[in-house]
Amino acid sequence: MAASGYNRPGAATAQESYSGSYPLTVTHSQFGNGTYCLTLTDDGDYGWPHSGTASLVSQVVGGSLPYGIFQVIDGTLVVTVEQPLGGSGQNGSLVFIAPARDGNIVGKGVYDNVAGGETFDSGKLVFGMNGGC
Repeated sequence: MAASGYNRPGAATAQESYSGSYPLTVTHSQFGNGTYCLTLTDDGDYGWPHSGTASLVSQVVGGSLPYGIFQVIDGTLVVTVEQPLGGSGQNGSLVFIAPARDGNIVGKGVYDNVAGGETFDSGKLVFGMNGGC
């Protein structure tokens, strides 16, 4: 018999889904200030009931970054999107973290640009409503 409240991967319900396109704005950053469009597909494929793929579009990052994942863990949304680092052959990551509950990203968060295993840039983050971009 399964424990009460147990959620298995892939068990996200429609009313609690984080799937959609969210405008987000980064401020107080040295290089990442601007508006982005983050698209999430909530299918439970990355170890948590609310997890899946993520992609990002912005002129700040030079267009489209299609390879990322997200997870909602204990009320916190963590998004990591792969960012190629020019001609170096290496990749960095853009990381977006914000509070989340009941299918909504609520409140303000943080932005972090990781390159070479270290924080290269960081800033404040504000999410807009789902469907806003």
